[in-house]
Amino acid sequence: MTSVLAELEARRADARLGGGKRRIEAQHAKGKLTARERLKILLDEDSFEEYDMFVQHRCTDFGMEDTRIAGDGVVTGWGTINGRPVFVFAKDFTVFGGSLSETHALKISKIQDMALKNRTPIIGLFDAGGARIQEGVAALGGYGEVFQRNVLASGVIPQISVIMGPCAGGDVYSPAMTDFIYMVRDTSYMFVTGPDVVKTVTNETVTAEQLGGASIHTTRSSIADGAYDNDVEALLEIRRLVDFLPASNISDLPELAQQDDPERIEPSLDTIIPDSANKPYDVKELIVKTLDDGDFFEIQEKHAANIVIGFGRMEGRTVGVVANQPMVLAGVLDSDASRKAARFVRFCDCFNIPIITFVDVPGFLPGTAQEYGGLIKHGAKLLFAYAEATVPKITIITRKAYGGAYDVMASKHLRGDVNYAWPSAEIAVMGARGAVEIIFRKDIENSERIAEHTKGYEKRFLSPFVAAERGYIDDVIMPHSTRRRVSRALRLLRNKQLENPWKKHDNIPL
Repeated sequence: MTSVLAELEARRADARLGGGKRRIEAQHAKGKLTARERLKILLDEDSFEEYDMFVQHRCTDFGMEDTRIAGDGVVTGWGTINGRPVFVFAKDFTVFGGSLSETHALKISKIQDMALKNRTPIIGLFDAGGARIQEGVAALGGYGEVFQRNVLASGVIPQISVIMGPCAGGDVYSPAMTDFIYMVRDTSYMFVTGPDVVKTVTNETVTAEQLGGASIHTTRSSIADGAYDNDVEALLEIRRLVDFLPASNISDLPELAQQDDPERIEPSLDTIIPDSANKPYDVKELIVKTLDDGDFFEIQEKHAANIVIGFGRMEGRTVGVVANQPMVLAGVLDSDASRKAARFVRFCDCFNIPIITFVDVPGFLPGTAQEYGGLIKHGAKLLFAYAEATVPKITIITRKAYGGAYDVMASKHLRGDVNYAWPSAEIAVMGARGAVEIIFRKDIENSERIAEHTKGYEKRFLSPFVAAERGYIDDVIMPHSTRRRVSRALRLLRNKQLENPWKKHDNIPL
């Protein structure tokens, strides 16, 4: 018996070494942790239970039968984050460059199946060079198995991907179908085809960072939801993100004990709106002063900054926040902002997370670039997302709510549950000057008459009271009472029940 136990320990020690000390040292030299080191940081201490530690590939082509390493390039299992279970897999770059083989894929698929059966979140740590070329179609089939499970789990359990090294070829599509993607600056990148192939096919000379680094995917492509400076920071922030998420679409929202009084008054909000309608203010100040303890986890901070999205808590329970940002493009809705917010709204609706919407929007961004780029369809995505959502929806109009953008931003007409406005709210088809120049076109040359008409239009329409008279606004509230009123509304809506007509699935304008 003693010899058998000794053999088990020897096998485990060998498996934990992955590709060996030399390759581990090379990983560290690049500023990267190994797969198991990453899991140790991500998960609670001593909570990780590894599965399939001794699995090896079955390939016998190109001399592969002479090179078999336990684990086959991916570490899989489960553990806890602040006491809540999660399933995990971490690609091990020290073993065959983390490349995906048939057995490697089977290990991931097994964990995906377990996560779905147990209605538990799954987190994947990516650091790999793509499919294992020596296995050919067997590796491609493995990708297909993983992709299929990504789709089946979508909207059922949270799926999070963290790109911590190379992620190329087929490896990029699994993260792309998950709910959140995070990267590590300078050491991670994602692309379908690498710089060498790009050079051959298109004659473009580009580096890996320029092609698919964190700076590209967090700003231009919007593939990644955020990026961090190193492995440790990234993993600690993922722990924080998981704290906001329910375990599945049938699980209760996580709830943390809070000391922050839900009845708290914020006098500073009474002066946050500038006297001039053309002056900006930072909507993030409003967000953090409304949420519990000012704790706000922003998503896609660097992309489409004219709209702000992210998670917070009210009375200890998770909420999603969507807010126009007057500091960027005056908070206007464009194609990028519409897509960004629409995806977030749909995620919140999938997992029964209430949505708080702060509205200060002058409309949709005009111009040929936007129209040629499909603004109509992209704007419709946000409209569709809000209209489809059945979770509690609370809307606060702080200043401008013009034109179709008023409707789109969780208006009462899109089944907004509780819709408030500040006294500074301006709800109209368009701004006073533009409206007057259309209505009183004959007086366009008479500046005094136009000024007079403008004042009349402002008095009649640029206030929240016309909408309130029609019941489109439930109440005009004092800004300092925003947290209190939102807290009370969320409490009221906690048992909300609303179902959409049965359908196989919707046909959102993708």
